Amino acid sequence: MAEARRRARLSQDELAERAGTSRPTLSSYEHGHRSPTLQTASRVLAAAGFELAATPLVTFTEHVTSRGRTVAVPSHLPRLSPARALATVTLPLHVNWSEPDRRFDMRDRAQRSRVYEIVLREGTPEDVLVYIDGVLLVEVWDDLVLPRDVRAAWAPVIEQAATAAA
Repeated sequence: MAEARRRARLSQDELAERAGTSRPTLSSYEHGHRSPTLQTASRVLAAAGFELAATPLVTFTEHVTSRGRTVAVPSHLPRLSPARALATVTLPLHVNWSEPDRRFDMRDRAQRSRVYEIVLREGTPEDVLVYIDGVLLVEVWDDLVLPRDVRAAWAPVIEQAATAAA
């Protein structure tokens, strides 16, 4: 709630008034001293211009390649906010050890494809959640240069996403 309030640029007093609650009650929700019902949380978030939504939890399965490497594949493709999906990024050393400190402009399709190749090959589940946008991955999938085992491990989740989008 506090994040929604800050993003809406509202004080606790302003949001409490809009939501029909008191500032001390709102403060206790924000600090975790009290837990609102789902109905109350929805009402407070709506007063800040947000909605309460359930999103599927992304879980990972580890696939071992013929060379003994592990590839983390999500249960479904994650989505990133547009700002995050199209940011300029520097991959961490454990992922991009061959080009440390290289910056990639994710707005550029070729650079985004290179990031996706690196993360799908070398990344942890956390890296996938930070750098991979499912819709953009499906869009470049056929052009990615990936080891056969990595492509085979990811193919079912790509096909599932492409089928769902059609």
